[in-house]
Amino acid sequence: MDDYIVEMRHVTKRFPGIVANDDISLGIKKGEIFALLGENGAGKSTLMSILFGMYEPDEGEVYIRGKKVETFSPNHATELNIGMVHQHFKLVSNYTITENIILGMEPRRRIAGIFPAVDVKSADKKVAELSKKFGLEVDPTQKIEDLNVSMQQRVEILKMLYREAEILIFDEPTAVLTPQEIEFLLEIIREMRRKGKTIILITHKLEEIKKVADRCAILCRGRLVGMCDVATTSTKEMAARMVGREVSFELGKEPAKFGAPVLNVDHLSVKNDDGFTVVSDVSFSVRAGEIFAIAGVAGNGQVEIADAVAGLAPVSSGTVTLAGKDITRSSVRARAEQGLAYIPEDRQARGLILDFTLSENLMLKRYYQEPYCVKNVLHRDEFDKKSRELIERFDIRSGQGEQTVVRSMSGGNQQKAIVAREIELDAPCIIFVQPTRGLDIGAIEHIHEQILAERSRGKAILLISLELDEIMNLADTIGVIYNGQLLKTAPADTLTTNEVGQFMMGVKE
Repeated sequence: MDDYIVEMRHVTKRFPGIVANDDISLGIKKGEIFALLGENGAGKSTLMSILFGMYEPDEGEVYIRGKKVETFSPNHATELNIGMVHQHFKLVSNYTITENIILGMEPRRRIAGIFPAVDVKSADKKVAELSKKFGLEVDPTQKIEDLNVSMQQRVEILKMLYREAEILIFDEPTAVLTPQEIEFLLEIIREMRRKGKTIILITHKLEEIKKVADRCAILCRGRLVGMCDVATTSTKEMAARMVGREVSFELGKEPAKFGAPVLNVDHLSVKNDDGFTVVSDVSFSVRAGEIFAIAGVAGNGQVEIADAVAGLAPVSSGTVTLAGKDITRSSVRARAEQGLAYIPEDRQARGLILDFTLSENLMLKRYYQEPYCVKNVLHRDEFDKKSRELIERFDIRSGQGEQTVVRSMSGGNQQKAIVAREIELDAPCIIFVQPTRGLDIGAIEHIHEQILAERSRGKAILLISLELDEIMNLADTIGVIYNGQLLKTAPADTLTTNEVGQFMMGVKE
């Protein structure tokens, strides 16, 4: 056991209605890249949160460098040189990037040799140098609330690097990164290992595990069901052990049967909060039975297009038409009633009310309609009845069923809840933004099946994804966006992955 830098012995952690970790024992060697695999809600993040001191185990022991951990807290974990990049960001939105990174270990200086103050300027400089060194370049003075999801992820990684952690836990670190950024991050992880760091990687992306990990542990419903050497185990075998069944990597996509245009976007321009144009003169239409996918590197305006169509961002010029009706200035509710469903990029900020129950979240767009509301009286039993049906149909896992507070659910199951609610609206047009972000291989398969099923039912689908493979596999038509403009729109079967990648980087015909 002497070669284990981390050892967990018979660790059990319970929450109301669920055993998140059930008698788990494993050891992680110094200097290795160790992967944790498992379905959404399998207990991976909980297990690593125990290691990082956010939870204390109900039973069992944790040893770091052979010494038993007696105190469980993030501060103590930091003292033990353990760092963690969380799946759901732990950032203060009205603080700057630097202020978030140095929080709890602020560098000090004295004004006039007497008055103590935080030396933000020197910290800004150090953060800028660190971000440049690792290719995660940021403006240290920007506030978190002004950053997109991808940039916030960079801040989380920089926070850990700033603290010079020796044991590095990455919880779904590539969920919001582009293919190019993912490759760069994987190289950073390899370099860290070469410098003696120990890496623990929680990811649902099996190909990433094959590229960088040495060993992996497989969890299923809170229990450790297997350990394997990554080099000698196929992705298909890992996927089967993870979900307990054979997983198909092939999509059963039927030939397209296009109908009339359902969504028309004409000469759309959108400005951000600072008045800069982030979407410039974009036009496209989505037909019934068509998946129109927008491909692009994060931050090029694709999310703003989706928000403008859904009514979450104001349109500066141009029109949005749904089923022949101009909805450019319509409210969010009016668009939903007209026939628009929306799965947003950020499930926690835009998709859910975290302190509501699962039942309440599933009914957010129907609570005022019969039979859920009669004569201005909410019928909670009807909420729960419909919610139980959706939980079963979409395999949403939660400790207390429809009464589970959504904040306590895993990220993947939160995502399933949003997809279930929006598909159940039976809207003629559905917008999917990063629909499989943070989902395991079995859940991704299920979501893709749902998207194709809606296509077969004649729905017009606007898909925005940073996963190029996802776009190439699902799309009928691809629009490639760069710097707020659609550079190329063409049938998916006329474009190669390499061509789409080139357009994403701004290469014109």
